[in-house]
Amino acid sequence: MMTRRLTIALASFAAVALALGASASAAAHRHKPVLAAPVRRGFAFAQVHCAGCHGVTAGALSPNPASPPFEAVVNTPGLTRATLRRFLRNSHNFPDAMNFTVDRAEIDDLARYMLTLRRPGYRPAI
Repeated sequence: MMTRRLTIALASFAAVALALGASASAAAHRHKPVLAAPVRRGFAFAQVHCAGCHGVTAGALSPNPASPPFEAVVNTPGLTRATLRRFLRNSHNFPDAMNFTVDRAEIDDLARYMLTLRRPGYRPAI
């Protein structure tokens, strides 16, 4: 009798925990921002081509200390989408270790992604 009550209690507890977990998961999914296709493409490009040197996500430090994190770049006072695009178009022509070019469409996608990292009151990580 005691074992049956314990089994029922445990089963009830498990059902409640499962329901709460599913509810929390659904709520988190509902509130997760849906990124536009260009932003998703820019993030994918950054992960493949930039993350070896730059911190490409919020709060990430750069693996290469000489390469600024994307968050630091986009939180530079006075930076605009146009100046960021111009910077991205010209920034990797030097030194030889970074000698690659980024197509214009990829520059636009990358800039759109990078601008999602802007934060009011941003302070660089020490």
